[in-house]
Order: sequence, then structure tokens, then C-alpha cells
Amino acid sequence: MGSDQGGAIAQLAGPRPKLHNWLIEQGEYERQEQRRGRRHAYESVDARQTALIVIDMVPFFVEESGYCRGTLPNIIRLADALRTAGGKVTWVVPGSNQPHPDLTREFFGDEIAEVYRRSGGVGPLSRRVWAGLSPRAEDLYFEKSAYSAFFPGSSDAPAVLRARGIDTVLITGTLTNICCESSARDAYASGFRVIFIADGTAARRDQEHNAALHNIYRSFGDVRPTDEVIALLSAKQALR
Repeated sequence: MGSDQGGAIAQLAGPRPKLHNWLIEQGEYERQEQRRGRRHAYESVDARQTALIVIDMVPFFVEESGYCRGTLPNIIRLADALRTAGGKVTWVVPGSNQPHPDLTREFFGDEIAEVYRRSGGVGPLSRRVWAGLSPRAEDLYFEKSAYSAFFPGSSDAPAVLRARGIDTVLITGTLTNICCESSARDAYASGFRVIFIADGTAARRDQEHNAALHNIYRSFGDVRPTDEVIALLSAKQALR
């Protein structure tokens, strides 16, 4: 990331950018190593078959969350690396269509249900994404109607990605333990290799973030930091 871009992120009005103190406990690493003979399920990544999934990084969340702001440089780095290596960058935003509006109002109350319904904004999908992430015209854009972008009927993302030969998804965005975790679970259940970016996702507290990382690593996908994933992409590209 260039210094001008980094400075712009640091100078955003609002909460100070910060990253979660993320953790996978050593005992869980050891348990997986004993089960499969290695720490990480996926030891190589073909960028041409990989999509970066950026979930709900819209003004509604980014404006008020220091943790969201802290992930911005890492999401940008991943997007740049994946584009360079031939992969696809995919942006997912909340939709205003609630498939079960009565249930939503009963669960959250009328006021909060309406706040959530409007959280994704209006207009072209590319303009709903936080502008500092610099989405591009050639990227993919989806609107989802459920927490998960991969839940059947929530969005067209699974079918579009499969049609493009994508078999691996890198999950980033917010909230770690709600929409990101839900998407990771359903992506794995739908047959995608899931790599969850530990320092590219944001929750409200470290406790919630790390509980979600544990769940993902234990049963649904790898959990890795940005630097490791970029190294994976670079290694595979160098072999071609």
C-alpha cells in the first residue's frame, strides 16, 4: 500500500483505526496438526481460482467502527495482490429486501429492523462500498438478503463464482462473528475452500472476534493473517 493511501486511512474522521488482538490457541493448532498432520488445511492457493469476498464494508459499519477501519489496509493489499495474480475481487453489501420482515421486526423491534434494512445504502452496488477501498469496475458485486452471502437464495455469488471456476474464497469484512462467520460456514457447506482472514475481519470486541476464529478454524476453514495469504498467492504465481 502506498504511503498516500495509508495516510488517508489514518486521517479518517471518527474512531481510531485498530486491529483485533487475534488468537488461535496453541492447543487448537496442536489438535488440528494431530488430526491432519499439518497446521493449515490448504497449503497452496491458485489465485486464478480464488475470490476475495469483502462483506458489508459500507459506511454504516465503517464510519462507526475502529476495528473496521483497521482492516482497510489489509483488504486493499489482498485485493491488489489477488488482482495482480489473476483472481477476482468480490464485494457483498446488505440488501434492503428482508425475506421474513415480520420475523425481523418481532426479533429486533420495528426501529432496529428498519435501521438494518437501510444499512446497505441505496444506488449502484459499487458506490455503496466504502470508497476508500477503491472498488473497480471489473470486480464482482452482490447484494445479499441474509447474514450469509452463500446461504441459498441470499445472493447470486455462489453460482457466479462457480461459473468462473472459483474454488477458494478469502473471507474479509464485518462483522466477524455474524455475516463473515455465517458466510464462511455456508461457503464451506457449498463446496468452497475457505480461508478466513484473521486481520481482515472486524467484530465489536476481541472476545467475539476470537470465538468466531476458533469456530472457523476448528470446522470450516483456515484462519490466516494477510501476510501469509499474500505469500501463498505469490508462491503459486512464481511457479507458473
